[in-house]
Amino acid sequence: MGLIAGIRETERHLSKRIAASASPGLHRLLSAVEEAAEGTKLWCGAAAAMAWLGGWRGRRAAAAGLAAVTVAQLVSNGLCKQLADRPRPPKEWFPHDEVDDRPDSSSFPSGHTAAAVAFTAAIAPAWPAVGAACAVPAAMVAVERVQSGAHYPSDVAAGAAIGLASAWLTRLAPHLIVRHSL
Repeated sequence: MGLIAGIRETERHLSKRIAASASPGLHRLLSAVEEAAEGTKLWCGAAAAMAWLGGWRGRRAAAAGLAAVTVAQLVSNGLCKQLADRPRPPKEWFPHDEVDDRPDSSSFPSGHTAAAVAFTAAIAPAWPAVGAACAVPAAMVAVERVQSGAHYPSDVAAGAAIGLASAWLTRLAPHLIVRHSL
């Protein structure tokens, strides 16, 4: 078996296993969290709550999180999805009808995962406890994207990498600007 065939088989196996292992209750919970994260609503709501309740630290964390989400969305949805024309996983891999409600855009990368990881990774240094709390729904979004049949596991992994890079870049950018302006 060649490398590409091996990767495809691994993705098929993981996708089918994740889709089949979710109980109906977990399936509903994952879908609810994903729906809340649609259009970055969950992360914008979390940022608003942090800014309102968290004082200076909350406002700083919220700004970092929203900046990272913006970068992640631009890279994942604005650039990568335009360059990669990867079809969604085959419907027959999934034992539910949720695959009928998938977007028509490229499967690669997961923009939902990129935004979730970007927000969480950007706020964690400024407010670790809230970053840890946000890691739970971020992980749920990532799992849901595979479980629902919207993405391959590698799409989610790429989205997570974009999210981490976006958080790192937005945390580093102010230091670079100050360094180059002196």
